[in-house]
Amino acid sequence: MHRNVLCAVALATVTSAAAAQQDAQSELEQLKKRVEELEKRAAAGTNAFNPDVSVILQGTLARSSQDPNAFQITGFAPTAGEVAPPRRGFSLGESELFITSNIDPYFRGQLVASLTPQNELEVEEAFFQTLALGRGFTMKGGRFLSSIGYLNQIHQHAWDFQDAPLPYKAFLGGRLDDDALQLKWIAPTDLLVELGAETGRGRSFPASDPNRNGAGLWTLYGHVGGDLGDATAWRAGLSYLRTDPSDRPMDVGATFSGRSSLWIADFIAKWAPNGNSSVTNLKLQGEYFRRTENGVLTIAGAPGGYESRQSGWYAQTVYQFMPRWRVGYRYDRLDHGTVLPLFFTDYNPSRNTLMADWSATEFSRIRLQLAADKSRAGVTDKQVLVQYIFSLGAHGAHTF
Repeated sequence: MHRNVLCAVALATVTSAAAAQQDAQSELEQLKKRVEELEKRAAAGTNAFNPDVSVILQGTLARSSQDPNAFQITGFAPTAGEVAPPRRGFSLGESELFITSNIDPYFRGQLVASLTPQNELEVEEAFFQTLALGRGFTMKGGRFLSSIGYLNQIHQHAWDFQDAPLPYKAFLGGRLDDDALQLKWIAPTDLLVELGAETGRGRSFPASDPNRNGAGLWTLYGHVGGDLGDATAWRAGLSYLRTDPSDRPMDVGATFSGRSSLWIADFIAKWAPNGNSSVTNLKLQGEYFRRTENGVLTIAGAPGGYESRQSGWYAQTVYQFMPRWRVGYRYDRLDHGTVLPLFFTDYNPSRNTLMADWSATEFSRIRLQLAADKSRAGVTDKQVLVQYIFSLGAHGAHTF
């Protein structure tokens, strides 16, 4: 009898051990699945199911000696872009809603919607971007700010001055954003080497939003940059844009059809003490634009030849003399160049701008800006404005 009891106990012990081992194995498999799932989520980004959302609030109090509604850049084709100074008095600027997140391990997406002072909702950017093409390649598609030049791809609230330089206004209608596809390559070297190409719809100036198959605008660009010691960083670039506008408005009763080509050379250098990149004490920035156009100019229904070579540039410096205080100066100039026939007034617009701003934190900024704007022939528009910029929520870092 004792022998039977001992056998039963031994059998129960073995059975229990086997069951426990099976349960442990099952728990281990479940744990491994959970770890794999967490690794997948980590690869897709910590915010894969919780996008970063932020809002930018802007506004101005402006005073000008000339009517902003009558603004023009004498000697240059109107762009139909938002290039005029802010309206007089109190004005709500564009409030921007940013939503960005990794979609999965292979793609990320971003939406930037602008709420205009006219109570209109505009899509500024809405694009996808690859994360895993490899070998330094990245592809972007949708609506986005072009990477040509330097300032173009930076959102307006991150500019050092309230408005764009005159060359951006005259040659790009403020800035270039298009419904396009971009391919970019970054070389695996210590020196920054970035090459890219874009092909797009050509929905805005200098294109004419053609209703046709294929691309209406394309660009090429290259940037190089690096560090000079521990305190100085720099970047330089060259960009090219080409489009073939059709019946693009030039003035009342006149249109242009032909080829438009634009070259942009850009340079920026930043000096930060003790290698602290979060504190930039001095920044030097400039860009040079040169545009050529050839084609047909139609005036009151009568076509004729048209050829133009025009250029412009700006240079600016910003100095942070205290942790929360900065001052800056910018000079803009346009060269009327050669226009045949002489359709526009032979005038070279220019502008001088001073600014001082105070940032309580990285999320708030108050700016005072003074400008003597000679965009219109024969008059100087004396401008004074106060601008506020407030950031609500998480917001990603901007380009160098």
